[in-house]
Parts: sequence; structure tokens; C-alpha cells
Amino acid sequence: MIEIERKFLVTSKDFLKQFKVENRIVQGYLSSVPERTVRVRIKGKKGYLTIKGKSNENGLSRMEWEKEIDVKEAESLLQICESGVIDKIRYDIELGNHTFEVDIFEGENKGLIIAEIELQSENESFEKPDWLGKEVTGDERYYNAYLSKKPFVKW
Repeated sequence: MIEIERKFLVTSKDFLKQFKVENRIVQGYLSSVPERTVRVRIKGKKGYLTIKGKSNENGLSRMEWEKEIDVKEAESLLQICESGVIDKIRYDIELGNHTFEVDIFEGENKGLIIAEIELQSENESFEKPDWLGKEVTGDERYYNAYLSKKPFVKW
């Protein structure tokens, strides 16, 4: 499956008035090389194993495979992940025909707020809320795998 996603910085917490779903996410990486990241995630009360391929030139598209796993398995796999666990609260905000996933990072990435939107095509248009800031799609510094190695508070 191909994931088409755009990322933006968030300029205010006004989105908190609009969210439908909130989940804490803790994730680590079994492999964080750009050609293939292998992520273990606990989102709410569910576990996931995700493999992502390298992004295309503009950073919009890449192969993604995800499978739900038992949360106990995810907890065990987190113990053998590379150093640098990502901890964040995700808010789902529905706007028009799309859902923005807004992450407020904790720990060593505290202060960073990123919004992501998945699209059906790279040229698909979507409504941009007032709290959406600069686009950072394709900027590897904002990839979670990068943030696990070089946290935002150390920039």
C-alpha cells in the first residue's frame, strides 16, 4: 500500500476545540534506516507493527505496511527497540472529507506540534484550518524516526 501524506507545523492549539478522538502513542524503532523503517507502536490500548519504505523525491509518498499486534507483544518489542522512544498525544480532527492527525510531542520532543493529513493523490486539495502552519513534508527532521535520534529539544 502506498501512503500519501503531508505534514505541517501547528501554530496554535485551537484544534483542541475540534478533536473527535485522542490517544496516547508510544513508539520505538526496530530499524530506523531511511530505506525501511520498522516501527512498534502502542496507540491507546492497541499494538501495531509498521514497515515503511523510503519516501519519494518530494517526500509525499512511500510504501507502508501495518499490522495490529497484541499490546503485550508490542510492549515486549519496545524493550528491544533502538534508543529514543517517541511519546505523543494524537488528536484526530475531521475537516471536510479529511482527517488531520495532530501530534503534541512529550519528553525530548516537547514543544513540537505536527499535523499530518493522508490523501488519495499527491495533487488532492483539502481545506487548511487557521492553526495549520508551515508545510514540512519531506523535511526528514520531522519524521518520527529522525526525532527518536535527534530530539526537538536538542535542535
